[in-house]
Amino acid sequence: MRKVALILFLALVLLTGCQSDSGENPDSSRRIPVELVRVVDGDTVTVNIEGKKESVRFLLVDTPETNHPRLGEQPYGAQAKSFTKKMLNQAETVELEKDVSERDKYGRLLAYLYADGVSVQEELLKKGLARVAYIYPPNVKYVDRYRSMQEEARHKQRGIWEVENYVQEDGFKKEVIENHEKGRQQEQKGEYIASKNSEVYHKVSCPDADTIKRKNRIYFETEQEAKASGRRRSRSPDCW
Repeated sequence: MRKVALILFLALVLLTGCQSDSGENPDSSRRIPVELVRVVDGDTVTVNIEGKKESVRFLLVDTPETNHPRLGEQPYGAQAKSFTKKMLNQAETVELEKDVSERDKYGRLLAYLYADGVSVQEELLKKGLARVAYIYPPNVKYVDRYRSMQEEARHKQRGIWEVENYVQEDGFKKEVIENHEKGRQQEQKGEYIASKNSEVYHKVSCPDADTIKRKNRIYFETEQEAKASGRRRSRSPDCW
C-alpha cells in the first residue's frame, strides 16, 4: 500500500508541475509585491522592491517604442505606454513574478507584471498593443498562453495588427504605417483612378476600378490631371 501511495503522490507532483510549465494557470503564490515608480514604456517600468529601485522589462512581449534613440516613436507606442500606465496607476496592488533567468544583458529585472492580480502582459496582447517576442529559454513559462492571445488579436485586427506587415519578425516597421496612411489620403483626394500598367483611367465609382490591384492604383484629383498623365478615358459604358 505504501508503494502505491508513493507512486500516486509522485504522479500528482509531476502533473502539477506540467500544468505550471504550460502556463495555463499562472501561479499567484510566486508573486512579489512592488511599488510602481514610473512607466518608462509599454513594456518597461521602474519599481521599488524593498527600498531598492529596479528597472523591470516585461517577459515575452514587445511593445512599439516611444522614445528610441534610433527608431524614435513608433505607431501604437504611445497607446501601449498609456495603457500600461493607466492599468498600473489604478491598481491597489502591483506584483511581479520572476521566471528562471532573472536579468537581461542590460541588467534589467525580467518579470511578469500584475495589476490587482491581472496580467499586464496578457492585457497588452489582448488589446493588440504588444507582440509575443524575445522568447529565450528557460524563460518561457507562459509563451503558449500569450501566443493564443496574440493570435486572437491578430485575427480581429486590433491595434498593431490593423495594418498588414506592420508587425514583423524583427519588430515594428513604421514605414508600413506611413505608406498605408499616404495611400488612404491619396484615395480620399482622387476622383479618377488608373492602373500603373494601363493606358486608360476611370472614375473611382466605375465598377472596373475595383478590379485594379491596390498596389498598382494611381489617383488623380481631376480628369485633366488624368489626361495629362498620357492616359485616355476607359470605354466602359458603366463609367461615364
